[in-house]
Amino acid sequence: MNIILLGPPGCGKGTQAKRIEETRAMIQLSTGDMLRAELGSDSMLGTQVKEIMDTGKLVPDDLIVAMITGQIERLDHAKGFIFDGFPRTLAQSSALDQMLDDKHLKIDHVIELIVDNEAIVTRIVGRYSCAKCGIGYHDDFQEPVQKGVCNNCGSTEFKRRTDDNRETVRSRLDTYKEETAPIVAYYRERGVLKTIDGTASIDNVTKQLDKVLG
Repeated sequence: MNIILLGPPGCGKGTQAKRIEETRAMIQLSTGDMLRAELGSDSMLGTQVKEIMDTGKLVPDDLIVAMITGQIERLDHAKGFIFDGFPRTLAQSSALDQMLDDKHLKIDHVIELIVDNEAIVTRIVGRYSCAKCGIGYHDDFQEPVQKGVCNNCGSTEFKRRTDDNRETVRSRLDTYKEETAPIVAYYRERGVLKTIDGTASIDNVTKQLDKVLG
C-alpha cells in the first residue's frame, strides 16, 4: 500500500506519517529529509541540489522525482511508502504517477488533512525547540514540565525558526492553497482521495487515518 498525506504546513502530516511508519512498518518518504540528506552527501545529485538552493531557487521537479526514485529503488517497497511533503504541484503528481507506473506500483490512498488557516497560524507561530537536543515545544500546547528547562536534556536554551511568524505563515498557506487545489481535484477524479479533520487531537486524527487505511 502506498499513500500520500496532503495538508498545509503545520497540519500534522509529519507526526501522522511517523505513526503510520511505526505501526504499519511502512516507509516514510519526506522530501525535506531527503533534501537534507543529499545536501550532506558527496553525491552528484547533492551537488546539484546545493548549487540550486544556494542561489535561493526551488529545486526543480525532475531532481525531486530523481531523488525519490533513487530512494524507492534502494528500499524494500513490500510494506509500501508514505509520501510526506510530495507531490506539491500538479506536475509533480503526474511525474510521480508515471514513475510508479514504470515500476508497477500505484497510489492507493491520498489523504488530505483539513485544518482551518488560523488554527495553523497558531500552531506554527507558537512552536519552538530545545537549542541543544532539538525536542519540540509549543507556547500553548506543549510547554516543558519545568518552565524554561528542556524535559529531555535539561538545557535552558531554546530557539524558534525565523520564518515562523504570522505574515510568513499566512503567505505560505496562500501558496499552498494555490498549488494544491489542482492536486486535490486530480486525485479526486481518480477516486483515491479522502479528507479527514486535521483539527482533532493527534490520537483522533490517527484513528481517522486507521479507518481510511483499514
